[in-house]
Amino acid sequence: MTYKQKDLVREAKIKAARFCSYRERAPTEVREKLDGYGLLPDQQERVLSELIEENFINEGRFATAYANGKLRINKWGKIKIRNGLQSYRVGEKCIEQALNALPEDEYLSTMLALMKKKQAFLDIADPYVRNHKVAQFVISKGFEPDLVWRSLKSDS
Repeated sequence: MTYKQKDLVREAKIKAARFCSYRERAPTEVREKLDGYGLLPDQQERVLSELIEENFINEGRFATAYANGKLRINKWGKIKIRNGLQSYRVGEKCIEQALNALPEDEYLSTMLALMKKKQAFLDIADPYVRNHKVAQFVISKGFEPDLVWRSLKSDS
């Protein structure tokens, strides 16, 4: 490896570390970023593995932060969170751990708040049609259909 290549790798690692330092990142995000720095594939993998060793990148930590953020900020359910994590090519084990780490009471209260808000917005007299619209909305946010329908039935 020439001096110029070593310098390029060092610069890419510094930039990637900075990229990882202000928000949790998935390894795929960092790999895409490294692609733009003009590194060879083996150089990219070396930089990526060094960042993982130095704990700049942690797939489990990313999955947990992603899941918590999507629940609290975007009001997403577990199905939509799972799909989002899969799009980042996060491992199934990390996805399961992140979803299981979501506080169940917060998860349910978020779902119920969405349902209540949607019900207040709808001006439909027929309770079956109204419940269908509410369920359709909350399910589209990624909440489990059986959980949604159970909650709607218990409210009736």
